[in-house]
Amino acid sequence: MDKMNLDEFFKRIGFSGPFEKPDQVTLNAIHKRIVMTVPFENLSIHCGEKIGMDHEAIFNKIVREQRGGWCMEGNYLLAWVLRELGYDSVMLGARVIFGHANDPSAPESHLINMVTIDGRRYIADVSFGLSFQIWEPIELVSGKDHTEAAGVFRLIDQDGLWFFEKTSRKQKILNPDLAKSGEKEKKPTEQIYCFTLVPREKDHFTDINHKLQTDPNQLFTTKSITSLQTPAGFRILLGWTYTEVTFRPDEGVDLVHTRDLSDEEVETILREKFNIKLKNKLSPKNNKIGHGL
Repeated sequence: MDKMNLDEFFKRIGFSGPFEKPDQVTLNAIHKRIVMTVPFENLSIHCGEKIGMDHEAIFNKIVREQRGGWCMEGNYLLAWVLRELGYDSVMLGARVIFGHANDPSAPESHLINMVTIDGRRYIADVSFGLSFQIWEPIELVSGKDHTEAAGVFRLIDQDGLWFFEKTSRKQKILNPDLAKSGEKEKKPTEQIYCFTLVPREKDHFTDINHKLQTDPNQLFTTKSITSLQTPAGFRILLGWTYTEVTFRPDEGVDLVHTRDLSDEEVETILREKFNIKLKNKLSPKNNKIGHGL
């Protein structure tokens, strides 16, 4: 197999530069191109494939096979890209709060990157997905609003433990026959995950990477998930349910259109809406185990 190279990666995400130095402008551009072209997905688990943390295997999957991945693939590959480009960056471990009990003893199951540019630190996270996906890195300043099309994100420092949160808009369901009401109220501000600034290495994530794809009580083993950001919002395929969300910040609402698919339509949607063509047969899944999805 050919070695990993940046030109091939940039072609995969549609980034044509210019790249002159490891600055914030370039970081923002690469980050946004990744979330618009590389889906957040856990389909390997539901195709009988194992998810490892080998850079070349991840590169081959995401770049050459046109797949997506979860944080220990997407953000781990981003860590390699940042180093190759000369950025001052480290990996961090985050404990997911959204959809889980806020258990301080829970493991750090989410991998993110911290990048330092001209003395300022930024959190780069291209692999959380859904409505909680930042399009550009967020500066590590406590309480500072980071406004994007999806809503307002911010980081809050509580004695060295940083909380990543989002203030959302209400959702308007365009086909309310699939919902209890036409408008779905969400908590205005929700905590997504928390982290410390202790640098982490690959070995820190090995055990949890295995558990997330083998434990029958985990979110990722009970649900097949594919999510991709779009210039207007995001798309998600959860089991057999396909949803398109359009952000309307000027109107203070997100428009949500949802429909259920047949087994045959799942394959078509993956190909047409996410540019994914699987090698192995997918067994869609969407079991409820108390998560907020």
